[in-house]
Amino acid sequence: MSDILFTSEATAQNGRDGHVKSSDGLIDLDLVNPLTDKESVGSNPEQLFASAYAACFDGALNLVAKKQKVPIESETTAKVSLCNDEVDKGFKIKAELHVEIKGVSPETAEELVETAHQVCPYSKATRGNIEVELHPVTK
Repeated sequence: MSDILFTSEATAQNGRDGHVKSSDGLIDLDLVNPLTDKESVGSNPEQLFASAYAACFDGALNLVAKKQKVPIESETTAKVSLCNDEVDKGFKIKAELHVEIKGVSPETAEELVETAHQVCPYSKATRGNIEVELHPVTK
């Protein structure tokens, strides 16, 4: 069993049309299903997952660059989509990671992104479960 370093906790009520709140109160959001409610304002599971994946991946990328002694500036944008699942006629998600890296060649950027994808905890958790597209870009 893995040693737990820390645990985060959040509780959702009433699913996609409800509310989510973290145990420390930092996240306290109404949820709105954009498929059925175009008028209300609120977040959704895909938006929350995109935020978490972008933050985790960008952290992994910077860790990889630091270990390789490659100074970079980076910005990761995650796009998480809700899609039809043709297998079970339900739904599934897919993710695109758009990673902007300053200070390296396009080849180095691609190598750093691929390596980060191997070590990022969210990439590990989704590997083989959802489609993830990587889009490195240099500036």
